[in-house]
Amino acid sequence: MKDKLLDWLNLALMADLFFVLFCFVWLAIAVVGRTSGVPLGLDVWYQLWQPVVQPALGILMTGAIVSGISSWVSKKLNRAE
Repeated sequence: MKDKLLDWLNLALMADLFFVLFCFVWLAIAVVGRTSGVPLGLDVWYQLWQPVVQPALGILMTGAIVSGISSWVSKKLNRAE
């Protein structure tokens, strides 16, 4: 059961990582578009920053910490046995 939970957590973290990377690429392209005068959605990105991107970053960081701690604890418990 624990392994399935960790597998699900890692899968969710991978999906969240790709979403965060997509948001970063979108930001970079939108900033380049803004400097060249082409509207590529920077205003929409700003509107989505607080309700969507920040929680995704928080989930990614928290999940990475939880995943790291759980793997560290499981390694310690396996060595003790």
